Amino acid sequence: MNDWLQFGDTAPLPTDLPTLLLGLLLAFMCGQLLAWIYMYTHTGLSYSRNFVSSLIIIPITVALVMMVLDNNLVTAFSLLAVFAIVRFRNILRDTLDTVYILSLIVVGMACGTQKFTTAIIGVLVASLALIFIWFTNFGARQRYDLILNLSWALPLSKLDNLQNFLQRHTLKTKLASQRSGDDSEDTHLSYRLLLRDPDRIDLLLDEIKNVDGVSNVSSLRAEDESEI
Repeated sequence: MNDWLQFGDTAPLPTDLPTLLLGLLLAFMCGQLLAWIYMYTHTGLSYSRNFVSSLIIIPITVALVMMVLDNNLVTAFSLLAVFAIVRFRNILRDTLDTVYILSLIVVGMACGTQKFTTAIIGVLVASLALIFIWFTNFGARQRYDLILNLSWALPLSKLDNLQNFLQRHTLKTKLASQRSGDDSEDTHLSYRLLLRDPDRIDLLLDEIKNVDGVSNVSSLRAEDESEI
């Protein structure tokens, strides 16, 4: 039974069973590593369990494909013909998802061509890069922490009192909107605030309600700037 399994392939170059198992196992482990990183660092609404599962299977499949090809040009063209029959139409909405797919395809190719050191070093470097991007929030542009809306009942000449109060709590203040009410003399103001301590928003909102002339206070956390 063992001899049949080990020498079952009748190709010109016999299958090296230990190398075959090592390549597929390494592809599986690399897929697991990047899948766990994807699960832990993923942000957004497009999370899919099936996509995470595919991150594990893709490098194994690619490694197996490379082992089947085995530097055989005829087999390579035959495989292209088979893939031409089967069409894959899965749209990836997130560019980073495409990066995971491409990375694991390359890792699978390295495992399938028995370049095990290249596969290990490659997946480790890719993992460190992905963790660095997630941990440092690289590429995000959050210029303000809070959008503050309020009504100002005093004359605009006394608006400096409000500005001085805001400067005590913020590093940067921008008056984004100013308009007069239709049914009252109050002026509606909208500020963009970069806070000194983003965890003390509640303190800011409690204190600003006690400032003379301020009413109808409402706030909204400013999210990171993103492409739509």
